[in-house]
Amino acid sequence: MRKGVALVVGATGITGSNLSNQLIANGWTVYGLSRRPATEASYIPVAADLFDARSLESALSGLPVTHVFFCTWTRRDTEQENVEANSTMMRNLFSALTDAPLVHATLVTGTKHYLGSFENYGSGQAETPFRESEPRQPGANFYYSLEDILYGIAEQRGLNWSVHRPHTVIGHARGNAMNIGVTLGVYASLCKAAGEPFVFPGSRLQWNALTDMTDATLLARQIEWAATAPGAANQAFNTVNGDTFRWRWMWDEIAQFFGIENGGCPEEPAPLDARMTDAKTRWASLAKAHGLVESDVDKLVSWWHTDADLGRELECVNDMNKSRDFGFQVTQDTRAALLDLFTRLQAEKVLPRF
Repeated sequence: MRKGVALVVGATGITGSNLSNQLIANGWTVYGLSRRPATEASYIPVAADLFDARSLESALSGLPVTHVFFCTWTRRDTEQENVEANSTMMRNLFSALTDAPLVHATLVTGTKHYLGSFENYGSGQAETPFRESEPRQPGANFYYSLEDILYGIAEQRGLNWSVHRPHTVIGHARGNAMNIGVTLGVYASLCKAAGEPFVFPGSRLQWNALTDMTDATLLARQIEWAATAPGAANQAFNTVNGDTFRWRWMWDEIAQFFGIENGGCPEEPAPLDARMTDAKTRWASLAKAHGLVESDVDKLVSWWHTDADLGRELECVNDMNKSRDFGFQVTQDTRAALLDLFTRLQAEKVLPRF
């Protein structure tokens, strides 16, 4: 039985690709929208630019979409520019779907809802563990703008909606660099090849504090659940694995997996973005020696994004009680998720197996 016709916006990203797989496996018809759809994808590809209203209208005209899943974003130099750019994308999308038989719209944002925008990162005053009932933090935040657009469209068109707030998403996705799991795997592999210690790049607070993560497959399951469970409609949900850990423990687990020395956490942060200036050359050499599928390290990693996650000077733990109360009981062991990802990336020759 077909559950619905889904349009996954940002289908090549870590969230969108895993969501597409989840929906297809459960009997949905899935259209995947991106500027450059993946050629090997199992969804029906839709090529369009969210900033080009005309191309969107042409690409989406006549598609019987019942569920929209907005899993993409773009970054600009200032938060006000982020607000304008991301708002334009969402408005253009729904304008192009005016005639579609929509019943549900989903928005994926993140924990910056509580932490503050990139521009004021870490300025949020929300109490941990973060709860969905927390008021919005002061200052511009494109997450808030997208929520307001979603609420307005839902009210105007009589749709149900859901908002999901994951934290540090990890998982398998080809060609997506916003993935701390892949970035750490590349960093560990470079350390292994050079015989260098695996030094934690972030703050001592993050090294010692409790934190959590979101596996992309768990996020996909929660998104589908919220889009189909009647009692979960019109709600915002935190989305994390359900366990907590300290990086001082997880770092050693990763080091043991790759067979490298745990370099610990220095007194002063050692950001990857500043230390990996020669990574492009080193990775190209490593890729040639091991027959890796991608020799351009910049297509695999995002040093700055991982630095931002690990360099925070505040605790970051998310509460999942609301999700549990509404009926979503899925959990995921974060250590297993990370090590499984590394194993898969080695098997696919994305990372070398020494």
